[in-house]
Amino acid sequence: MKKLFAEFFGTFWLVFGGCGSAIFAAGIPDLGIGFVGVALAFGLTVLTMAYAVGHISGGHFNPAVSLGLWAGGKFEAKDLIGYIIAQVVGAIAAAGVLYLIISGKSDFETVGGFAANGYGELSPEGYGIMSALLAEVILTAFFLLVILGSTNARAPKGFAPIAIGLALTLIHLISIPITNTSVNPARSLSQAIFAEGAYMSQVWLFWVAPIAGAILGGIIHKAFFEKE
Repeated sequence: MKKLFAEFFGTFWLVFGGCGSAIFAAGIPDLGIGFVGVALAFGLTVLTMAYAVGHISGGHFNPAVSLGLWAGGKFEAKDLIGYIIAQVVGAIAAAGVLYLIISGKSDFETVGGFAANGYGELSPEGYGIMSALLAEVILTAFFLLVILGSTNARAPKGFAPIAIGLALTLIHLISIPITNTSVNPARSLSQAIFAEGAYMSQVWLFWVAPIAGAILGGIIHKAFFEKE
């Protein structure tokens, strides 16, 4: 149960901090943090919670990461369902709190896109389904390579959360204009539930692509980089 609570709170913090920065702070005139600030916020959520609870649960905070670690031989299949449920519930809880906060604004009318992920007309810069699919698969695969490499027994000790957090920052710097960046099915589902528009009809891609990419990354690491 401690592991599941760690995954719940870690995923809550990722969605609350990352998506919250996009919703509340990205577009404010003059003082807004912009794409770079949002990218950094997502990286910081993972970095901080990896240090806070990573020693308890492994610090996945992402169904795709759990599946990728399983594919890489670093996580047991029997724990997958519990982890994924905890992550999804944590993400939805965070999105619910974000909704309550934004709906309390004096001029509130609608949540709009609510930092949800999309392609085509719902992509920030109009990228189509194939662009979104390729970006999410490739970026999640490399995210798993960074996670597995930085946590390897031969890697320098104590620095993995920094590498992982910076990797997630870089991923967002690349792909916010493409899909608003998912690489995390729980984060995508939680925002789509509350967003205005057809985001729920596209959320399937942000489960399929990150999971496929994560499993690919896990297999590549196991095949080419794991010490025999």
